[in-house]
Amino acid sequence: MDFDETPEEAAWRAECRAFLDQYSTVKAAGAPRNTMSTLSDDEHAHVQACRDWQRTKAENGWAGLTWPVEFGGRGLTGLQQGIFLEEEHKYDLAVGMFAQAIGMVGPSIVVHGTEEQKKQFLPSILRGEQVWCQLFSEPNAGSDLAALRTKAELDGDEWVVTGQKVWTSSAHVADWGMLLARTDWDAPKHRGITYFLVDMRSPGIDVRPLVQATGGAEFNEVFLEEVRIPKENVLGEVNGGWAVAMTTLTSERADIGAGHGDGFAGVLRLAQQYGRVSDPVVRQELMKLYTSYQISKYIGYRTRTAASKGIAPGPEVSTMKIAISDRLAFQGDLVESLMGADGMLWGSDAIDDGYWQTMVFMGQWMARIGGGTEDVQRNIVGERVLGLPREPSNDRTTPFRELPH
Repeated sequence: MDFDETPEEAAWRAECRAFLDQYSTVKAAGAPRNTMSTLSDDEHAHVQACRDWQRTKAENGWAGLTWPVEFGGRGLTGLQQGIFLEEEHKYDLAVGMFAQAIGMVGPSIVVHGTEEQKKQFLPSILRGEQVWCQLFSEPNAGSDLAALRTKAELDGDEWVVTGQKVWTSSAHVADWGMLLARTDWDAPKHRGITYFLVDMRSPGIDVRPLVQATGGAEFNEVFLEEVRIPKENVLGEVNGGWAVAMTTLTSERADIGAGHGDGFAGVLRLAQQYGRVSDPVVRQELMKLYTSYQISKYIGYRTRTAASKGIAPGPEVSTMKIAISDRLAFQGDLVESLMGADGMLWGSDAIDDGYWQTMVFMGQWMARIGGGTEDVQRNIVGERVLGLPREPSNDRTTPFRELPH
C-alpha cells in the first residue's frame, strides 16, 4: 500500500472539508471527541443532535458513502470513507450514534435483504430516522456467539421470540434491533440460527441499562418475552442467520477505529498542559502512541477498501483489533500518568469534565471485549495466519440440543 496521499485523495479530503465547513467549525487541536454523552441528562439531546446531523448528510449526498448508488449511497471506496471520517471527527459535530445502522445492518440488508426490506429500511437508515442496536451477545454466549439460546418459534405468520441479550449498546434509545435467535435445536449450533429485524417498541421487550464504572449507561441487558416478529422481518434464510451475522460482523470490524486518528492530538495537548513534553521518557511514550495510531489508520484504510469492494477482510482485521486494544490500554495508562494526582478527579472537577478518566482510562477495558475479545482475535491470527491447529471440538457437527450447557 502507498502511504503517501495521492493528488486525488488530497482533492477528496479538501472536498470533505469544504462540505463540513458549511455546518460546523474545527475543534481545538486535541479536543475530546463528541461521539457520545457521558451524562445521562444529556443523552437524548445527543441522540437528537446525531439524528439531525445524519439527516443533513443524507440531504446533501454525504450519507452511506460506500453504499451502492442504487440504494442511496455514493459507491465510494473504503479509503474515501476513511478520509471523510478522519475529517468529520475534527469538527464539533455529534457523531457515532449511527455506526450500527450505517456500518452494520445497512450493508447486511444490501447483501441479504429482500426488495421490500431494502425499500423499508435503507432510506430511513440513511436519513437518520432509525437508531439500531445489535442483539447478539447473551450471558452465556459472548465469545462463543453461536452458543446463543434465545429461541424463536414460528406461529402462523409470526415468530415468537423469548430470551435474553446483554451488553447491547444503545438499546435504550434504539428504534430497531438486529437479533439472532435459535430456530432449529437439532442442527449444529452454527446452522440453526436465524437473523431477525425487530422493532424495539414491540410488546415483550424490556430494556434495562447497565450502569458502568464511568457513571454512564450506554450498555443494556434486554429481555424478550414472547416477542412477536413478522415473518417478513427475517433477514436472509431461516436457519441461515450465521452467514448474515458474518456480513454484519465483517462490516463492524472493518470500521473498528474509523475516524479515531485525532486521538493522539488530544494526548499531546494533555502532555503540553501538564508541562510534560520536555521529559524524554514522556516523549518516547508519545511517539509509541503516535506510531500505533498511524498503523491503525493504514490497516483501517486497507480493510475498509476491501469491504467496500465486497471482499471480506482477512485476518488483518483481527490484527488491527488487537493493536487497537493494546493501544487504548497503553493510552489510558499514559494519560493517567500525565495527570498525576489530577487523574483521581472526576466530572466537572477534572480537566475536560473528566473525559480522560471516564472515556479513556476507564473505557480501555471495554475495548478488549467489544467487537470480539482479544482472545478470540488471537485465536483467529494463530489459526489463519500462523497455521496453528484448531482446538479439538465436536460442537460444529453435534446437534445443539445435545451439547452440554
